[in-house]
Amino acid sequence: MTSPLIFELNVRCWLSALSRRHGKLITLKNIPSAEFDSWRARGFTDVWLMGVFPTGPQSRQHALEHRESILKDNGAIGTWSDDEVTGSPYAIADFSIDPEIGGETGLHHFRNQLHEVGMRLILDAVCNHVGLDHRWLREQPDVFVQSEEPMPETWRPGKGARWLAYGKDPHFPAWADTIQLDYRKPQTRSAMIDVLKSIAALCDGVRCDMAMLLLNDIFAKTWNDFPVANAPPREEFWSEAIRAVRETRPGFLFFAEVYWDCEPRLQELGFDYTYDKILYDLLLQREPVAVQRHLIRASPSYLSRSLHFLENHDEPRAAQLFSEQEHKAAALVVLGSPGARLVHGGQLEGWRIKTPVQFGRYAEEVGEPSLQAFYQKLLRALASSEVGSGTETVLQPRCAWPENASAECFIAVQWHSGKPAWDLVVVNLGAHRGQCYVTLTFPGLRNHNWEMVDRLGTENYQRFGEDLETNGLYLDVPAHGAQLFHFQPLR
Repeated sequence: MTSPLIFELNVRCWLSALSRRHGKLITLKNIPSAEFDSWRARGFTDVWLMGVFPTGPQSRQHALEHRESILKDNGAIGTWSDDEVTGSPYAIADFSIDPEIGGETGLHHFRNQLHEVGMRLILDAVCNHVGLDHRWLREQPDVFVQSEEPMPETWRPGKGARWLAYGKDPHFPAWADTIQLDYRKPQTRSAMIDVLKSIAALCDGVRCDMAMLLLNDIFAKTWNDFPVANAPPREEFWSEAIRAVRETRPGFLFFAEVYWDCEPRLQELGFDYTYDKILYDLLLQREPVAVQRHLIRASPSYLSRSLHFLENHDEPRAAQLFSEQEHKAAALVVLGSPGARLVHGGQLEGWRIKTPVQFGRYAEEVGEPSLQAFYQKLLRALASSEVGSGTETVLQPRCAWPENASAECFIAVQWHSGKPAWDLVVVNLGAHRGQCYVTLTFPGLRNHNWEMVDRLGTENYQRFGEDLETNGLYLDVPAHGAQLFHFQPLR
């Protein structure tokens, strides 16, 4: 099965950019066909439309009032008009498709266009909280974490109402444009399962926002100061919800945004893929030895169900954080590793400015032509390789000679799918040139002599199969070198 290669788009910013480019209003109802052709040609399997649900006036007002702190917290550079401040797409006012982007009719049309080119649609599922304008605050306030008395980080929707807790990650200040749902209550769980079913009818998978916050033990600890009368739930919400959705949508995909070493738990509860924030952090910290250890020590099952990324809407732009050579090396590690892979809108252009999610237009910038050329070549090479579609093996590099520790900086992943040809991802994350040997596991290696061609460069070698099987493959790679070798039998 092909591992997902997901393209994340901030739908508001993307539609705004398309409208300016084409000189007319573009919504999901009239996306130019060239967009779909471009995604498919670059090998993407899924498009994640981030921000399809409407925000409301109170959440938007919160963003306007906190504009300067939002820009500072995101390290954003640029000027946005009041009309371009839309409010956070994670402070949802209603679980329907925003009419301003084309509504449900537009989304259906967009999804059909994706399906025509063999791609799937991913949407967000924001289950932890809702926005200040959501109708549940009026219609069923009992589903929220609440108190009869004022408490820190709470909000009172009206005179005589109870104090409702803002949505919260316990390690940070509360999100004051949201209200926290209470997953200790059966009625909350039932309501959100119905929401997930309705979202599942519109798409092919969901990325579940801050999924670990809903685990029973984490939720109970976070909201211990807001007791409830009913007994603690026996079952985890996610196992119950995923089972309910898949009763009618067996192949529906669940992706979890998850941190705090909770990834294995959520995989066990039924998530197809979980965020690999560990890999991202280690790449950012320039810890090549730890990156290698992370990829090698992870079980094949766990790694193949991880979602790797170099940036997303929550993280700073990769082109801002990494030098160009570091960026290229890290990109191949992310896109060449087992599991799902995520590319963020603007990443392929080498954009450096992070646009806060509360704004409806990308910051204006040109990007980096050299990174654009690299990504064009990389995605084309990956699309014609076995990477993501074959059987993968993360190889253990070994020292080329005593006293040479540079093997610890190498990432090597072998990919094959039963064909006589196969591919090898090779990255030297070290700051200096490095050498190593890798023991290849391709079946029948000694039965042929091999031509070895770098899909990303100009290197072309010939190797004896018996020598490769006996001694391994010798690699000598420059600092932050990124190579994708294609092996085929010599004729």
